[in-house]
Formats: sequence, C-alpha cells, structure tokens
Amino acid sequence: MVSPSVLVLLVWMIVPLAMTIYFSLIRYNLLYPGDEPFVGLENYYYFLTDEGFAAGAFNTLYLVLSVLAISVIFGVLIAVLVDNDFWGRGIVRVLLISPFFIMPTVSALVWKNLLLHPVSGVFAAVWRFFGAQPVDWFAEYPMGAIIMIVSWQWVPFAVLLLMTAMQSLDQEQKDAARLDGAGPLAIFWHITLPHLMRPIAVVVMIETIFLLSVFAEIFTTTGGGPGYATTNLAFLIYTQALLQFDVGMASAGGLVAVIIANIAAFILIRIIGKNLTDKQ
Repeated sequence: MVSPSVLVLLVWMIVPLAMTIYFSLIRYNLLYPGDEPFVGLENYYYFLTDEGFAAGAFNTLYLVLSVLAISVIFGVLIAVLVDNDFWGRGIVRVLLISPFFIMPTVSALVWKNLLLHPVSGVFAAVWRFFGAQPVDWFAEYPMGAIIMIVSWQWVPFAVLLLMTAMQSLDQEQKDAARLDGAGPLAIFWHITLPHLMRPIAVVVMIETIFLLSVFAEIFTTTGGGPGYATTNLAFLIYTQALLQFDVGMASAGGLVAVIIANIAAFILIRIIGKNLTDKQ
C-alpha cells in the first residue's frame, strides 16, 4: 500500500539526479545555446582543478568544524545553566531558541547592518566606548564573521536538544554525588556530560549535514570574498551556474558536493550511529 508514495518519492529524487548527471557530461553553457557536445568527465576535471575548489573545500571543512565546536561547547554550557531554577527561566528558554527560527538571510542582514557594521554597528559602538578602533569584520576577518553568524543560528538548536535531554537526568544521582562530597565540576564531568553524550552525537550528525550547504549567509554578507576567503563548495557551485553560466561544470560540482556529503553522512552514521546503538 505504500508503493505509490515510494514511487513518487523515487521519481522526485531520481529525475533531478539523472538530469544533473546528464548536464555534467556535456558542455552546457547558457551563453552558447545549442552547442552541447558530449565531453565525458571533462567538467569534473575542470571543477576539481579550479583554483576555487581547494579554497572552497577548505572553507567548507573549516566552517563546519568551527560551528560544530561552538555549538557543542556553548550548547552544553547554556543547557546546564538554564537547567537550574531561577526567575523568568521560561522566558529565557524561549529567547535562547528563537534565533534558530529566524531565516538565514534575515539573520545575516541583522548581523551585517546592525551588529558588525564598522561605522553604525553595535560592536563598533562598544569598541569606540572603550577607546578602541572598530573592526571591519567582513574585510579583515570575513570567515570569522560568517562563523559568528552561522553559530548564532545553530547554537539554539543544540541548546534545544541538550536542554530537553537535561530533563531526563536523574536528580538522585546528583544528590547522591553532593552527599559524597562531589563539587559542581565533578558532577558535571562524571554525571552530566556522560548523560549528554548521546544528544551531542545527534547534534553533530544533524548540524554537519546542514552546515555543508551554508549559502545564504555568505551570499548576503561577503559574496564569497574577498577573493575566495569565504567561498565554500555551495557558493562555488552557485558562481559556476549563475555567474559564469556554466551549467555543465556546476552540475559536476553539485555531484562532487553530493558525494562529499554522502561520505560525511556515512562516516557519521557509522561512528556516531554505532556509538548510540551500543550505548542503547
């Protein structure tokens, strides 16, 4: 009875994939309509040897690892902090997870024009208040600015999952540890952190898949520059397809990105998924 839905899903996935594979094997440039000879793996060769590919691959890896580290560290600390009772905890929880529901383009514009602007931004005002020279983040530290913007969006996701996991922590274990003389750091290291290892693994697995395709933040703020400083694989494919009109090479790049994403997903599922199964 589920075969019709499976068939629709299969067609929905295979048709775009088949068209992408076809376009990657021909010289398909929108500036030369009708000139579409078969070139085999030539598009793959030119994409992999393009000077932007190495920079894009490195920036993608650097962005993913940086945001994951920030999300896990701050997610754990914030989740442990808001797990304690204090006045207004419900409001604080809502405010903590609210950035996750803001569209990437909107959050990028907020950071670009209201926070990180070197003249009228909040950070610039703070710098001037302390007598320091404001920093032009998108010119001097472009990748750092992108990491801040993306982390601001994804830390709430980690907080949401880890905060939920904290609700299932057995308080009797913590009370028993306090009676035995354990301090806050010992309780966190030996009880809280091991309890959060499974949700942390879920956070890493889910965020990695989405962070490989970060685009809106880069397009809205730096445009991949200066040079290739903030160009990741997703933005590199965009430049090939819509700026250089080379659909063939962009299709090859898209398939390369799909292969990289599947390799990352396979590794994560094998390592993290097996770890979760063993613990369960």
